[in-house]
Amino acid sequence: MPRFDDIRLLRIRYLRGPNIWTYRPVLEVWLDLGALEDYPSNTIEGFAQRLTALLPGLIEHYCGVGERGGFIQRLEEGTWSGHILEHVIIELLNLAGMPTGFGQTRSTSRRGVYRMVFRVHDEQVARAGLQQGHKLVMGAINADPLSAADVDQAVQTIKAQLDACYLGPSAASIVNAATERRIPHIRLNSNNLVQLGYGARQQRIWSAQTDDTSATGEYLANNKDLTKPLLKSCGVPVPEGWVVESPEEAWEAAQEIGLPVAVKPADVNDGRGISLDLRTREEVMAAFPLAQLEDSDVMVEHFVPGAEHRLLVVGGKVVAAVRGEPLTLTGDGRSSVRALIDSQVNSDPRRGAAEEFPLDVIDIDARLQLELQRQQLNAESVPAAGCVVTLQRNGNLSADCTDQVHPEVAHAALLAVRVAGLNVAGVDIVARDISQPLQTQGGAVIAVNARPNLLVHLKPAVGAPRPVGRAICDYLFPEDEQAPGRILIVGIAGSHDNAALARLVAWLISLSGRFTGLACRDGLFLDRRRVQSADSANWDAGRSLLVNCNVQAVVIENDAQTITRDGLPYDRCEIGIVTDLDGFEQLAEEDIHESDQMVRVLRTQVDVVLPEGSAVLNAADARVAGLAPLCDGAVVLYSADPQADVPAQALAAHRQAGGKAVLARADRIVLSEGANESPLPGLGLLSAWRAGHAGISLESLLAAVAAGWALGIPLNLIGAGVQAFDAEVPAPSPAGATPPSSSSRGPAAPPPAQTD
Repeated sequence: MPRFDDIRLLRIRYLRGPNIWTYRPVLEVWLDLGALEDYPSNTIEGFAQRLTALLPGLIEHYCGVGERGGFIQRLEEGTWSGHILEHVIIELLNLAGMPTGFGQTRSTSRRGVYRMVFRVHDEQVARAGLQQGHKLVMGAINADPLSAADVDQAVQTIKAQLDACYLGPSAASIVNAATERRIPHIRLNSNNLVQLGYGARQQRIWSAQTDDTSATGEYLANNKDLTKPLLKSCGVPVPEGWVVESPEEAWEAAQEIGLPVAVKPADVNDGRGISLDLRTREEVMAAFPLAQLEDSDVMVEHFVPGAEHRLLVVGGKVVAAVRGEPLTLTGDGRSSVRALIDSQVNSDPRRGAAEEFPLDVIDIDARLQLELQRQQLNAESVPAAGCVVTLQRNGNLSADCTDQVHPEVAHAALLAVRVAGLNVAGVDIVARDISQPLQTQGGAVIAVNARPNLLVHLKPAVGAPRPVGRAICDYLFPEDEQAPGRILIVGIAGSHDNAALARLVAWLISLSGRFTGLACRDGLFLDRRRVQSADSANWDAGRSLLVNCNVQAVVIENDAQTITRDGLPYDRCEIGIVTDLDGFEQLAEEDIHESDQMVRVLRTQVDVVLPEGSAVLNAADARVAGLAPLCDGAVVLYSADPQADVPAQALAAHRQAGGKAVLARADRIVLSEGANESPLPGLGLLSAWRAGHAGISLESLLAAVAAGWALGIPLNLIGAGVQAFDAEVPAPSPAGATPPSSSSRGPAAPPPAQTD
């Protein structure tokens, strides 16, 4: 058997939106199999056995057979290397923790050249999967010495990219909840800044912070020296304490407050730098530098006995609570503290360094060393059998206690959040029993956190997880809100006069009172102003409108190149217009060589119409009209010559089913619904209108009227708007006009970096 050269990767591109393959982003790869075109899998000796030994999980791939083991059956019967590569990549992604179920491989008109796609939410993760899968497939084909270690290395490489690119658990939980409610999202940076919804109906989150998180509220929450007097003045129980500037001053404060005390950073984060129940001068002075490592301002305050609790408040409600217990280990009389930490603590599968682990790995740092010293121990000490050693007195939040929170405790937490001026916050409360009022047990609120980590509620070490991401999503988008996060989107696909059609549709929508954005070949427009004169019928221009906080409606021209090379810039739309199937001549490099192949491309525009929306289709082309069954919503046909054979057939069946149509008849625009017809009011004779509007075709006029009718724009306003439309392209706005990505809200600079 010859040694085969590598499968050549001719072209790799990431389709960022709905495309000819699927509704979601995919990586599309053009492959040249070379000599392997003549060697399906069953002709390569031992290949199937080598591959399945490396990746036994391939048995779960149904493939086209439709049952477990389907891909193995195809492998043994004989299939080509591009198809095999697709399944290997999907399996590696699954092993890396990113379940992927969609992939396709299709031949092209060139012998040995295939198009392979697989669905991944991040381009860099997709490229890592391609690279590692390609390496394993070629190794198995050529009988290279591969083992489980090579597979593990490939998985770890993909997982490292996955960890680097994906959202932290807090942001991810909110985004996942939004996705369940069909609210679209756009990731705005490589960290955790995410836009939920489009245009004027968007909300932004930064991990668990929202647009409503004020800078003042966050500043107050971070500065405990300022927050505590405010909380106390409003009746929230807080421990006495203040900021100190040196170890000596810390001891003086401790004496004045009264022992025992706690020493902590003024800006507390996840319990770092906090030392509790300090009773001697040496302990207080040793704790000062540990706190100062986390924040330049150090606070000494009265120590409140009890367990630390974190209550999550969202929109004026306590939605989750967890209790932290001191972290301890038990001596066996033989092992050192260091060894016991590894065997009893860090061996817990819930502990890890990555963000998805609810508990941290315990290191022997300065804080732990201080805690051990207080017990006359160090890392190498060997505790007696049965001796309980405390490792942490706080910061080990683990047990869900949401259902145990007393109403008076919840009231104190809500009051603390209102005083701080926050909408989403974590409130730290120390109490012996969270099911009893704080006043009766000497409990207190010790901190308000404006950047709560949701992981402790999503993955508590003990107890049921709480849907806190859904709680924040529902606060941002109330469940009674119609089409949450969505603005009006009109997508136009085809090539005939579509820029003029897009401008006319945008004009009609703006007359109905919406701030309208438009991206078409004539430029980029905001509220009837042209802000960019370059061709804007592309993905980036369309996406720029969707992130603009002012925009209430958008009209986006999508040519075939945009759909094949990038995908659509939106996930769904209210109106999808398809005018024609021309333009295949410009798509030869996409392996499109005739008009009929354009059906697969432009159907994408119809596929994404919302159930409550409409497709507007040109009845003059039977293939365009034939897209109607693909639409989840209603369909409006239009025709400039309804008596011609092709549109007459399509219109007859459509009208018989009660469908809507817009027709040119007897020099008038006629609106038809079932057997009923009526002229469009406010327009008059078509011949007169066309004499004054030479810049737009009759077909585009009909499509625009159909779109306006489908949108529910009053008919007399449509007629008057069409009459008043200026077909001339306006000049660009003067320098200093509002840029396409402008926003009337949001910070002038990015928020500070956060890990979650």
